[in-house]
Amino acid sequence: MKLQVTQENLNRALGSVARVANSRGTLPILANVLIKTSNNRLSISATNLDIAITHYIGAKVSEEGSITVPARLMQDFISNLPSGIITLDLSDTKLNVTTDKYQSVVNGIMSDDFPVMPAITKGKKWSISGKEFKKSLQQVVLAASSDETRPVLTGVLFNTFEDSLFIAATDSYRLAEKRLTKTKEEVDLLIPASSMQDLLRILGDNEEEVTVTHDEQQVLFQVGDIELVTRLIDGKYPDYRKLIPEKFATEAVLQRSDLVNVTKVSSLFARESAGSVTIDVSEEEQSLSIRSVASQLGENTATATAKVTGSGSITLNSRYLLDALGALSGDQVSFGFNGKLEPTLLRDLKSKDYRHVIMPLKS
Repeated sequence: MKLQVTQENLNRALGSVARVANSRGTLPILANVLIKTSNNRLSISATNLDIAITHYIGAKVSEEGSITVPARLMQDFISNLPSGIITLDLSDTKLNVTTDKYQSVVNGIMSDDFPVMPAITKGKKWSISGKEFKKSLQQVVLAASSDETRPVLTGVLFNTFEDSLFIAATDSYRLAEKRLTKTKEEVDLLIPASSMQDLLRILGDNEEEVTVTHDEQQVLFQVGDIELVTRLIDGKYPDYRKLIPEKFATEAVLQRSDLVNVTKVSSLFARESAGSVTIDVSEEEQSLSIRSVASQLGENTATATAKVTGSGSITLNSRYLLDALGALSGDQVSFGFNGKLEPTLLRDLKSKDYRHVIMPLKS
């Protein structure tokens, strides 16, 4: 293998894929990235057996070939080189990396043993705007669980309901759901949230289209010159729609910035009690107030003006409330609940596409 490539392109490709390489695995080759020529292009790939990312970049290839090299070393090394042309020249399992002023040899492992995810041959295929998809994923993935003892809750559910495609995630304490687009395609995919975090790093803020191909075992996301393949989680997702309240005995509509401010101030006093704050909504005073008590530090009550129907109080985790408010994008937010032990629903007043549910704490 012999080729020339720009430092900028190689650095970008290594940045996209190297994070997936697993240095703590039982297979040493999984700590490596696969560097391979194909059709006068260079592909850089990494996998941990559950997810694989491949980034294609332009290169001037004089000899075809492939090799795997340590991901961490290669990424750190290339990122520290000055911009310009880099020559990669493979001799046996040694990769010679040369620029105007640098000459290095990186010891590699033959690529024959590098695991490749099976191709999706008979899958369904659909597309979505990258900008919209990125925003939607950011709103939902934060609610997924990291507790491996309940694998289904560590996933993001893609499913169709009433001719629309939804994505949802829950850790049983909170739930986020976003309506993506109208579709006639039947979709039911449970994708690891960790893979969706990797996809978020790849997705830019442009309007580039994301093509999704899936079968019963895995799903492939194609974004420009990058491909991400991940295994699906096997298991039945809970029927989360039953949890989402449709009507409220108590509802407050207020400026999102006001609710963020009073929650932030109250959360400072709630650290001692694992973030627990009590929210009082008063129809008589047309206000929402948040109270927090720290036995060692003191206590705090912060109040915001709101348009209120019904009165009541509920105790929530302030961190979950701030996460939900950060995921909402409108100026005004609706905060509704039906009693101190019932779920709370937050949503933008103008957009009905996104709903965020927080389960109450026992006060």
